[in-house]
Amino acid sequence: MDGASNGDGAGTGIELISLEAHKIRRATHLAFHATNNDVEYEALINGLKLALEMKINGAYQAKGLRTKIYLKCAQRIIARFNEVRLELIPCGQNEGADELAKLGSRREATLLGVVPLDIQRQPSVPEHEVGSLSDDLSSTWMTLILA
Repeated sequence: MDGASNGDGAGTGIELISLEAHKIRRATHLAFHATNNDVEYEALINGLKLALEMKINGAYQAKGLRTKIYLKCAQRIIARFNEVRLELIPCGQNEGADELAKLGSRREATLLGVVPLDIQRQPSVPEHEVGSLSDDLSSTWMTLILA
């Protein structure tokens, strides 16, 4: 799975490979503003959802409120599997997913017909969660501003 965010837009690329080496490829254009971190989590979440549809461990850092919400969403999906193995693949060895993510971000037609291109109109995590602050926050520098 990979994500791409650039001047043309944002997209995700997913390449699932079965134990028998069968490949399922999917590119998705994200029709909403998404940061580089957002698209990486969208790729993870969309890949997990695709794996669930097809009946087919990691440690993460979450920086920022939206990223933490993406992480929780991904963890909820991962919990639905009997076993999940997530493997970090260096950029230079992840050409398939990288190409799909770029295809999704630019909505290029060169691979259409070969690779399904989905359009995702909203983030996988609810917008109201992204912009809201929890009531159980302890006193911080923002407390007076929020009051």
